[in-house]
Amino acid sequence: MNLIPNAAGRRVPDKINGRPAIHYKGVGAHIPSGRTAGRKIPSCTAYPPDGNKVVNDLRIALEMCGLSDGKTVSTHHHFRDGDLVANQVFGMAAAMKVKDLVWFPSAAFPCHAPLIEYLDNGVIHHIEGSMNGPLGDYCSHGKMRGMAVLRSHGGRYQAVQDGEVHIDIAVIAAPAADAFGNCYGASGRSACGPLGYAEADAWYADRVIVVTDNLVPFPCYPWHIQGQLVDAVVVTERIGIPEKILSGTTQITKSPDRLRIAELITRFAEAAGIIHDGFNFQTGAGGISLAFTHFLHDLMREKSIKAGFYLGGSNQLPVRMLQDGLIRHIFDIQAFDLEAVRSSHENPAHIACGPFTTYNYHGKGNLNSLTDIVVLGATEVDTDFNANVVTHSDGRLMHGIGGWQNCLFAKCTVLAVPSFRDRIPVIVERVTTLTGPAELVDVVVTERGICINPRRTDLLDAVKGTDLPVFDIHDLKQQVERICGGAPEAPKTTDKIVAAIKWVDGTVIDTVMGVVDDGQ
Repeated sequence: MNLIPNAAGRRVPDKINGRPAIHYKGVGAHIPSGRTAGRKIPSCTAYPPDGNKVVNDLRIALEMCGLSDGKTVSTHHHFRDGDLVANQVFGMAAAMKVKDLVWFPSAAFPCHAPLIEYLDNGVIHHIEGSMNGPLGDYCSHGKMRGMAVLRSHGGRYQAVQDGEVHIDIAVIAAPAADAFGNCYGASGRSACGPLGYAEADAWYADRVIVVTDNLVPFPCYPWHIQGQLVDAVVVTERIGIPEKILSGTTQITKSPDRLRIAELITRFAEAAGIIHDGFNFQTGAGGISLAFTHFLHDLMREKSIKAGFYLGGSNQLPVRMLQDGLIRHIFDIQAFDLEAVRSSHENPAHIACGPFTTYNYHGKGNLNSLTDIVVLGATEVDTDFNANVVTHSDGRLMHGIGGWQNCLFAKCTVLAVPSFRDRIPVIVERVTTLTGPAELVDVVVTERGICINPRRTDLLDAVKGTDLPVFDIHDLKQQVERICGGAPEAPKTTDKIVAAIKWVDGTVIDTVMGVVDDGQ
């Protein structure tokens, strides 16, 4: 493995887990060639003529689908911290004495901490998917045998579509399914909402297993996944805990400083002329973004403004706006709370879709470019407006990318961040890990004021003469460092690359090095 400088000045490997890697060339600079990937051609002769694909248990399904050493197994994260299926899959793989599997989740959560046992004993070789909490900490300490690969939600679809990752077996947890394999996410006792992140898995995997705790009569309709893509259906006691879809990162903030950030974003968006009849928007799932949605609701109602669409993951706030007639449509890949689950089932204007439609960069357009404003979070932003969402200044890998990178292609990208966390400045000279390039970050809003990327002269002109607290980002950095006693210390790292960060086009934009704890 050789390290080569990419277009962002980061040294990245030319190989990842033994396979060639393409270095980041700049926004829009890597144009793919060739054709999209495919799977093995199936034949109806191998499937029950009566359409009944139900098998007795998960082990039988995995054996039928050829689980063996070195295979790539995918799961989805629509239950977020309430998922009960992924742990079962690898527990069964351990019982079958299978080794060196690649886990390819659409995201992982603290509920997946039990999988560390299978990383330790060799059942799982490495993870290619956004990681949170214990798994991220495990990876940061160099314990994973292979290199982790982090992609955005759209980047995950791109990787499968382009043949960068081939899924051998996809396991889809479905809140409702029939014996043929048609399945739906927004009904049943474990209803979780749209199943958009399982879309690539269903279409491109060689084998697809649906696991459900709610077998319904044929046909299960409406469906999010069609049965003709499914090999086996397993009925189990419980697939997920819907109440745990709502996590600490998907609740509106109560912090006065963070509420001020949300208020400043609303004032900025109004002053810049972004909020107008028919505008489209998206907000992240963090507390500040949710508070912005709340303030936006009040402003739109006061000004009699109706938005064209909200791009989800959705939650109760845009659902309320849809019900109040302030949004014409919600396009939704996943639900962030139970109100969103209910709405996606009941309201025809709440449209389920997948990352192929919303996020995939290697498509003939996507919905991201149609959004007028997106409000996101970040762990760090530097004075050039580069941003980081996967590590903190200590270098620890503690967050996934989600749809964050894909959302940067909105017409105006706003990063909502506190000026410091735990007395550690968020505005830095150079981000620890580059996740999003500066030319796609338009505005940074903290509780102390607003910083506009100098590239966006149109936005600077739009707010000129207003009473908004607009700062040069260098001045804000110095102000915060005076409060905190200086810039953050450089992270203590090893010389081992523990993770690669992919850009939306499949190129490598940065790497994450192993960390060294104080006292080691």
